[in-house]
Amino acid sequence: MQKFSWKRALRTGIQALALFGTLSFIPLAGSGQVLITLIFGDKLNSPGLEFGLEGGVNFSSIEGLESPAALPQFNLGFYFDIRLKNQWYVYTGVLVKATMGSNELTYNDLLALESEIIADGGTFSQRTESFIIPALIKRRIFRIGYIEAGPQLAYVYDGNIRHTYSTGDVDFLIQENNRDMLNRIDAGFLVGGGFRLSEGVGPSFGVKYYFGLTEVYQNATGYQNRGWFLKMNLPIGAKKTGDSN
Repeated sequence: MQKFSWKRALRTGIQALALFGTLSFIPLAGSGQVLITLIFGDKLNSPGLEFGLEGGVNFSSIEGLESPAALPQFNLGFYFDIRLKNQWYVYTGVLVKATMGSNELTYNDLLALESEIIADGGTFSQRTESFIIPALIKRRIFRIGYIEAGPQLAYVYDGNIRHTYSTGDVDFLIQENNRDMLNRIDAGFLVGGGFRLSEGVGPSFGVKYYFGLTEVYQNATGYQNRGWFLKMNLPIGAKKTGDSN
C-alpha cells in the first residue's frame, strides 16, 4: 500500500491550488477547475488524504431582511479530506463557484439597500459571489456516516441586486451592482453530516447549515448570511478500498 506523504501531498496541493486560483479569474473557469481536479486527483489521493470534487445546491438568505425567501443556487468546488487519527478528519477545500444572498426582496428591503431599481412587479434578489473555504473537524460514524463542524470563511468578490420581470412573452433582467456596499470577508460556523453509498472510498452525500457571524454590509448592522447546503463529494483518482477501522 502506498504510504501517505505530507511533503508530496503539500507540494501537489499547492500546485493544484495555484492553478485553481489562476483559473478562477479567466473565462470558462468552472470547466478548467474540473479539468485540473481530474489531472491532480490521482496524485493527491492516498491512504491519509482524499481529494475530489464537491458540488450541490445551496439555499441562502440574509438574516435581518424582511424577506424570508431563500435563494437557490448551484455551487462547485474541490475538497481535501485529511485523516488525523482513527475516525477523525480535517475537511477543507474551496467552493470556487458559489452564490449566496436572499430572494424576493420587499420594498423595505430595497430601501434599506439603497437600491435605484425600485419598481412595481417582478422579483428582486440580492446575490453575492464568493470563494468559500470551510475548515471542519469531521468524525466518521456507523461505518458509512459522518458528522462535521467548524468555521467557514468566504471572500466576497462581487454582488448585485437583480430585478426580473415579464411583459407578455418577453422576460427582462435589470442588474444593479452593489459590490461596494459588501464586506469582503464573510465568516461563520458550519455544521453538517452525511453518508457514503458504501464503505471505503466512493461518492458521498451530505447536508450542511451555515450560520454567518459577520455583517454582510459595510455600513449597516444586523444582516448576516444563513444557508443550507446539499452536497455531493466525488473522489477523483482514488482506488476503492474497505475502511481499515
